[in-house]
Amino acid sequence: MWLAALLALLLAPLPVSAFDGNTESSPAPGAPAATAAARPLEEAVRLGTRALRSGETEKGIDSLRYAAEQGHPGAQWKLGRMYADGEGVARDQIKAFEYFTQIANMHADDNPSAPQARFVADAFVALGSYYMTGIPNSKVRRDFGRARDMFAYAASYFGDPDAQYELARLYIDGTGVQRDPRFAARWLGLAAQKGQYRAQAALGGLLFKGDDGVPRQAARGLMWLTLARDAAAGGDDKWIVDLYDEAFSAASSDERALALVYLEQHLKVDR
Repeated sequence: MWLAALLALLLAPLPVSAFDGNTESSPAPGAPAATAAARPLEEAVRLGTRALRSGETEKGIDSLRYAAEQGHPGAQWKLGRMYADGEGVARDQIKAFEYFTQIANMHADDNPSAPQARFVADAFVALGSYYMTGIPNSKVRRDFGRARDMFAYAASYFGDPDAQYELARLYIDGTGVQRDPRFAARWLGLAAQKGQYRAQAALGGLLFKGDDGVPRQAARGLMWLTLARDAAAGGDDKWIVDLYDEAFSAASSDERALALVYLEQHLKVDR
């Protein structure tokens, strides 16, 4: 399949060992052995998650590591996140990168509606983020082209809103690609409709001011900025509040009133 070929090209320079075990969540009829083989892995993940929640970190990690070594994407993802964030383990971005790479290598062709798809999509987003910055003192260098490929794959194949937002940012800023606000607006719109509030903020700012190929739609932009402001968590999201405040101050009374109409319509449809 072309998807497998694409991933082989993207990830070939950083190969990881293949693991045994069938992790398909919906095996084909007539394959009861595969289903039975998956049960111990699911149980290991459940035990590991339960142990982590109860504070038995070492026990939890051992259970997750067992499942991850057999190719369980949920276990690989959890361990990747733990090493990326330093949650219960010493922070190690290389180990996190390796776990996310294992997921991408082994599950790129998984059905986008499969239960594990969210882990796979997030792994691609994580890899894209690593390529945006590189990992110091490692072979993982900054590579905007690879970052774009990772975001684009998760955005298009899995329809992941975080990937759609990250991909749009590249085209808004012209990072590693030719700047294309119109193309960015398309991806932001898809992510914004799914509730990705950073995409809502970026789309709102783009529409409020207008840009090359994107006509100014101040009221529509203010509507998206209002939704994003209400969802912003603070801290790193202060830019969203600032963007909203700037737009609200610059908007005319008619634009504010129309934005409220759009907001009410959006909330009705969203219910």
